[in-house]
Amino acid sequence: MLYIVITLLLGFGAVNTGNNLLYLMVSALLGFMAVSGLLGHSNLQKLRITLAPPEEIYAGVETLMGVQAYNGRRLMPACLLDFEFSTHTSHLSMLKSGLEHKVGVPVMFAERGIHTHLHLKVSSSFPVNFFVRHRILHLNHSIYVFPHPVPCHGDETRYPEHATGMTETHFRGTEGDISRIGNYHGSEPLKMIHWKLTARHDTIKIKELSALQQPPVEIDPLDLPGSNLEQQLGCAAYLINHLLRRGQPVGLKLTHATIPPDVGRGHKLLLLTELARYAQD
Repeated sequence: MLYIVITLLLGFGAVNTGNNLLYLMVSALLGFMAVSGLLGHSNLQKLRITLAPPEEIYAGVETLMGVQAYNGRRLMPACLLDFEFSTHTSHLSMLKSGLEHKVGVPVMFAERGIHTHLHLKVSSSFPVNFFVRHRILHLNHSIYVFPHPVPCHGDETRYPEHATGMTETHFRGTEGDISRIGNYHGSEPLKMIHWKLTARHDTIKIKELSALQQPPVEIDPLDLPGSNLEQQLGCAAYLINHLLRRGQPVGLKLTHATIPPDVGRGHKLLLLTELARYAQD
């Protein structure tokens, strides 16, 4: 702004006085302004922007949204890039031509559900901060925002009638029965060595035990504590994270479907996605 004011004052002075030197100075300033404007405009050209969201996004919890930027120009780098998602901004000083770079932009969604109308603002003050040019990108991407986890007790969860006590799994552990005999790889504890079989073979043999697993749990969100549906879903999200973290199979009983108990990260994301979509249709 100060640059423009100085240019205008010099222009008025040149017109009023007819001083050729002032005309030259005004011409130089206007030319520099035009060149900087063209450089700033080209700086945002041929940028390909895509989202790389994290696997878990919870309502009301700030997380980093991955923004993948690719510079499609052959020679010139893209400089001084600012990526604004919602009200937060991340900065990238330079992106060389033909390269791709990922930055994390802090973001927080207020409500759970499927978010499809996503807008990302890409701006730059290149080259000398006379102008700040920007582009508003309408991203064709669907993001599942899970309910905000609300700590609660699990007394309201439903246990299947046949599940009592600990059960064995096909995974390797240190507390179950012997599932098979294997070879020693160097990382197993000494107590796992099967000394009698080792004496009969040329290699050290170990006992591979099955892992013990907690009884499966089936969660009905409508049976959980909470003054409204959102708090009940938040309680369900908390229990899913808490129980799966300790290796306990978890399932969901919903009004439209029932998901049987299981473990694993993929199953966890499936359960949380169903909670995000619950009653959204």
